[in-house]
Amino acid sequence: MTHPEMPHSEIPHPMSRGTSPEVALIGVYEISKILTAARRLEVTLANVVNILSSMLQMRHGMIVILDKEGEPDMVATTGWTPEMAGQIRARVPQKAIDQIVATQTPLVVQDVAADPLFEGHEDLFVSPDAATVSFIGVPIKAEGHVMGTLSIDRIWDGTARFRFDEDVRFLSMVANLVGQTVRLHELVASDRDRLIAQTHRLEKALKEEQTPVERKTTEAGSAIGIIGDSPLVKRLIATAQVVARSNTTVLLRGESGTGKELFARAIHELSPRKAKPFVKVNCAALPEAVLESELFGHEKGAFTGAINMRQGRFELAHGGTLFLDEIGEISPAFQAKLLRVLQEGEFERVGGNRTLKVDVRLVCATNKNLEEAVAKGEFRADLYYRIHVVPLLLPPLRERPGDIPKLARSVLDRFNKENKQELVLSAAAIEVLRRCYFPGNVRELENCVRRTATLAHDSVITPHDFACDSGQCLSAVLWKGSAPKHTLPVTPAPAASHAAAAQAAPPASGPLAPAPVVPVPLSPVPLTPFPAAAAGPVEGLPVTCPGTEACPALPGRPNEKEQLLQAMERSGWVQAKAARLLNLTPRQIGYALRKHGIDIKRF
Repeated sequence: MTHPEMPHSEIPHPMSRGTSPEVALIGVYEISKILTAARRLEVTLANVVNILSSMLQMRHGMIVILDKEGEPDMVATTGWTPEMAGQIRARVPQKAIDQIVATQTPLVVQDVAADPLFEGHEDLFVSPDAATVSFIGVPIKAEGHVMGTLSIDRIWDGTARFRFDEDVRFLSMVANLVGQTVRLHELVASDRDRLIAQTHRLEKALKEEQTPVERKTTEAGSAIGIIGDSPLVKRLIATAQVVARSNTTVLLRGESGTGKELFARAIHELSPRKAKPFVKVNCAALPEAVLESELFGHEKGAFTGAINMRQGRFELAHGGTLFLDEIGEISPAFQAKLLRVLQEGEFERVGGNRTLKVDVRLVCATNKNLEEAVAKGEFRADLYYRIHVVPLLLPPLRERPGDIPKLARSVLDRFNKENKQELVLSAAAIEVLRRCYFPGNVRELENCVRRTATLAHDSVITPHDFACDSGQCLSAVLWKGSAPKHTLPVTPAPAASHAAAAQAAPPASGPLAPAPVVPVPLSPVPLTPFPAAAAGPVEGLPVTCPGTEACPALPGRPNEKEQLLQAMERSGWVQAKAARLLNLTPRQIGYALRKHGIDIKRF
């Protein structure tokens, strides 16, 4: 039942009260500022109710947002806090809400104690001093659809005459603004869910396309799918087999493309947890807000778009292994949250207050110099000591050239099976691969073999089939004309050989001297110098191959351009990440790229 105004009081000279146009204008302005602020929808709606309470003669205010079934999904009241959200949702006057939604018109009740719509909610509306409590409710609409209600209640002691028509008009304007804001949040949440689902589909498709090295072979390391007979690889396999027997945290370190994820999966499959899940997370691929939800999960309504409860990766990996790739890229704020999980084995979902305990074996990986990051305050020292329990240093491919033939043949075998072909590598082709620098390590070797096999003219791959024979190899393009330059003058002897010149330069495994413009941080893994190539092209090899004298694997000190190219290659040609590697700003990286005439590669 709707009453435009209360009957006149018997008390003489009653005062007429209502929302004046000036108050309404100020209220709409203040509420519009709140609705456009970047906050959670629940907090925004609660702030709207608080503004109303300061401008209207009211006792309580309530905004109810309904779900698709018409049930209260979100309730905001005066003095709302996340802890009391569940209690308030259970005390909503459902009959009154249903009438407003069904009629799509305002509802004004003079005395809630005498109205059957509020039966069962007397404790919520009845005044302690038995005064008359009135109720005003208006629908919240957007695009002609009712999505909730906005209501207030006030005590009428008979000393004033309220103009309900003015209050209803003002509340209807506010409800219209709230409806547009709720609709906008729903659209943003829908787009966010769609983008997250699309990202997950693309990540899954990408992982399926990038076939890993076969794990079951008759060669050394076949039990864990790692191919290689070099002493470095054998030592790593033996260590992984020992480490896998315990639940100790492992930190895998090495350059991009050295097989850190493969070793992480190998540790899991060699451990007693192999029957449990192996869950992977790339910490550098997600923003901090999304990463927290991905790892810890979230409760329904924890943030805009959280329409359902979702388990995090820690819960999904319970009893198994969680692999955190690129852990050096997480922010200091998130490092503190992660530290607690590693120390106590417990956490709370985003938006939740229930503590969950998990049993997870953690394997981390990074190609970042964590020691330098700790010294600069970019990485927490306590988190460093927590994850740096058993470090495994994965060598780059240039330090184990003896494994290149076996890796190349394995990649070609998988290519033949996938494409039903019978290609083979000639001895000269194997020698070309052995002498390549491969800054992208095993990943670049696989791409090189697949590209060459795809474009090969015959069933036997020869040196002339490689892209470096025509000057189109990625390594050749990156490193051509970047031969090492010595910073110290070297006096040539009459019969000075190339090896003698190499001895005059500082060893490649020592710390790199800072370049004039682009400083390079020290590598966490000392590099063993690659065997020097003979002076002049090798018979049967393409003259443009990176394995010739121009290859920077030869001993020497990298110059400024080489350091910049190395950082860009390690970062996948992402300027912001390269700037972090070189301790520079993205703007300085852009200036250095233009200075040296380096074109940005698009992938």
